[in-house]
Amino acid sequence: MPTRGKKYRAVLAKIDRSKKYTFEEAVKLALENAYAKFDETVEVAVVLGVDPRHADQMVRGSVVLPHGTGKVARVLVFAKGEKAKEALEAGADYVGDEDLIKKIQEENWLDFDKVIATPDMMGQVSRLGKILGPRGLMPSTKTGTVTFDVAKAVRDIKAGKVDFKVDRAGVVHAPVGKVSFGEKKILENLAAFFEALLKAKPAAVRGQYIRSITISTTMGPGLKVDINDVRNLLANYSGD
Repeated sequence: MPTRGKKYRAVLAKIDRSKKYTFEEAVKLALENAYAKFDETVEVAVVLGVDPRHADQMVRGSVVLPHGTGKVARVLVFAKGEKAKEALEAGADYVGDEDLIKKIQEENWLDFDKVIATPDMMGQVSRLGKILGPRGLMPSTKTGTVTFDVAKAVRDIKAGKVDFKVDRAGVVHAPVGKVSFGEKKILENLAAFFEALLKAKPAAVRGQYIRSITISTTMGPGLKVDINDVRNLLANYSGD
């Protein structure tokens, strides 16, 4: 394992690794000690009490963060006719059908972050499964990226929509903003994320759903958060 740099070790020395912080404490500490020369992303990792090997315990969903992620996604839409026009008017970066499918297949073109498709296009788009699937780019009805309402899908993504999915280890990772956002916006984004995560709880799950929470910046160490503080976060920082 590579040796951590002086700045990382200096930040680590300020953290009580045996303590579980409140969300407010963790976010404040993370932002105060961000040291990279770029605007670091603030991330949350949540260990869930689920077994992803069972389909009825799969956790997957999406949320439009109130303050976005700090990154404007490049959106590709597979659509024809009027729906293609709607996608362009909504701000999609690339819109097409067979032409873009061939471009991806033949040129390995992947200069986009999100993909949307109308249902009638999925028969053709499915040919890209081996390319888009491993990169998490394949359109899906579960995340609202297979839809005839392409305009709303594009606007949601541009506004800061985040898709989340539990990994094989039972962990969900999500970006919740940039260090430059400041504490309040990060906390409001976190509240929106946890509201969506709780709604995504499978009916088959028994026992404790949220096992642990860690907040970190791109270059910083993880800060453990008290799972019992989720209630306070939602009460103080969630929307209407």
